[in-house]
Amino acid sequence: MVEITAELVKKLRERTGAGMMDCKKALQKSEGDMDKAVDILREQGVASAAKKSGRVANEGIIYSYIHPGDRLGVLLELNCETDFVARTDDFKILAKDISMQVAATNPLVTAREDLKEEFIQKEKEIYRAQAKSQDKPEKVIDRIVEGKLEKYFQEVCLLEQPFVKDEHRTVQEIITETITKLGENITVKRFARFRVGE
Repeated sequence: MVEITAELVKKLRERTGAGMMDCKKALQKSEGDMDKAVDILREQGVASAAKKSGRVANEGIIYSYIHPGDRLGVLLELNCETDFVARTDDFKILAKDISMQVAATNPLVTAREDLKEEFIQKEKEIYRAQAKSQDKPEKVIDRIVEGKLEKYFQEVCLLEQPFVKDEHRTVQEIITETITKLGENITVKRFARFRVGE
């Protein structure tokens, strides 16, 4: 049995931002294995963030980001549950990161649910026509269309995009981590991207 020292707990807390007791329990469960403890905390965090996702988030901030050169800018409304959380550095950093994401990737919508059904159907028709023109067998065309549609969602839906600062995680995963850290539901209400001359 590995001794769970205060130093070990402190290291895990610095690495994850989780509470002291949560870190201690995760280290006990992982028998002192730091990487396993991180995984345990991430799983717990995703679960607790999912529970918070139904809660009303009508506080928050309007964040403005102007890209160097003053030719591209973003306005973002990021919501949380309390004014207290809206004033924290973690919340403001998240708002800045999401604004920079919007500036860099120009998403059409926040989530796939925001895309109009006729828009999705039109995309499917285009992908189906492309697959047929390549003489793909009928039974694989549906799989090709679904695959291309998923890729399309990852391009145009902000929450599904790979995060520009860490391509291994999505924007939604970054938000979920902040929800876990701050203990409140956080949602992207809306955004607007402006470019000079557009």
